[in-house]
Amino acid sequence: MSLLSDDPISASRVDRAVDTDEPALRAALIEVIDDPANDLLVVIAASGEAVGTMQLTRIPGMARRGSARLLIEAVRVRSTQRSNGIGSAMMRWVTDSAAPAVGASLVQLTSDKARTDAHRFYERLGFVGSHLGFKLAVPVS
Repeated sequence: MSLLSDDPISASRVDRAVDTDEPALRAALIEVIDDPANDLLVVIAASGEAVGTMQLTRIPGMARRGSARLLIEAVRVRSTQRSNGIGSAMMRWVTDSAAPAVGASLVQLTSDKARTDAHRFYERLGFVGSHLGFKLAVPVS
């Protein structure tokens, strides 16, 4: 959670990594881990510190002749470790290893419009900003 809150955009969305959020975050982590369509990647430095993370979700689909997609979510590299090649290595692993391993013919992600540095990063890796995404917050009961 500290990696998710390690930037102002996430922190503004209540991703603050505070102790009172631990029960909800622990439950969410268990749900992600228990769902076979999901994988959570955590990159650990030689020091033992978590320096990168992302969630991967395999989505079966009807489009593209029934091919699956691999959705990349919550990509974070610790702010003190950015520009060291960690993010590039993570994304190469997804495209070269993870996607083929789950039979995904397409890798996709969304990125907040304010993350212009991230957009340049993804474009350098060959990702194309081909779609416009929409979201709607709904109440949780």
